[in-house]
Amino acid sequence: MTPNSPDSSGSRWSDLDRPPLDAASLRRALTRADSLWTSVDVVESTGSTNSDLVERARDGRAREGAVLVAEEQTAGRGRLDRSWNAPPRSGIFVSVLLQPPAPQERWGWLPLLAGVAVASALSRTAGVDTGLKWPNDILVETGGTERKIGGILAERTSLPATREGGGPGRTPEGPGAVVLGMGLNVSLSGSELPVPAAGSLVLAGARCTDRDPLLRAVLRSVEDWYGRWSAADGDPLGSGLLEAYAAGCSTLGRPVRAELPGGEELVGEAVAVDSDGRLVIGTEEGVQRPVAAGDIVHLRGAGGTGA
Repeated sequence: MTPNSPDSSGSRWSDLDRPPLDAASLRRALTRADSLWTSVDVVESTGSTNSDLVERARDGRAREGAVLVAEEQTAGRGRLDRSWNAPPRSGIFVSVLLQPPAPQERWGWLPLLAGVAVASALSRTAGVDTGLKWPNDILVETGGTERKIGGILAERTSLPATREGGGPGRTPEGPGAVVLGMGLNVSLSGSELPVPAAGSLVLAGARCTDRDPLLRAVLRSVEDWYGRWSAADGDPLGSGLLEAYAAGCSTLGRPVRAELPGGEELVGEAVAVDSDGRLVIGTEEGVQRPVAAGDIVHLRGAGGTGA
């Protein structure tokens, strides 16, 4: 058996370098009486934890605080419908169900919140310097080059409505909710990386690559930031989220190319993140334009190539 390759027995313990998560231990640690997290389920393999949790939420099998973790994702999705796949037990693939009390116009801050939470958890637990590429990619430096090790995907959904009188209702307009998915490359080797720009914690020299404490740290950090944001009614300024995001955002102060919906491109300097979570790009014409959606490429120079 070669390292990082399970043998033909199919045993969960066949790859000793990548042990399975202990679901019972995670439940004991995370689902305390005063915790946001109400359940923790670990599945061996699934297409997408986000898709599964959206389905569970819609049919009433999951409530706020549900956590779904997969040892392997075969059809994971990132932003712009990109695929996110990795070998079994080589990363953290987790989705959580939230029912935010804040106004819905502020829910767009949730993926940025998750980025801040994940980055700070990794810095503390894994001992790596992390950066955020707008809006929600997690970056580390490997060999002097920025590499993406993680991403975040938020999807709006709804919970089953309840009719007056108590009976469960199956209307499509139940309470709104958000499924927040987070994917992190932990132990991938160079030969296992899906694309050249990807990286992993092990390649970045992390002091901890045990997925159990990493997952606990990430979920506790999300709970902490979600609590601050909720207590401030979703205000990114009052909760300190905007300041924390801007402080950790590697995109700010750099020349970028924004590839916008519809094929438009915008080149300029990323000068700020505004109160709506949009990236503000200053162009050579002196115009500051906020970008709400798109793919951002970090450039080496104002007219340079992608980094």
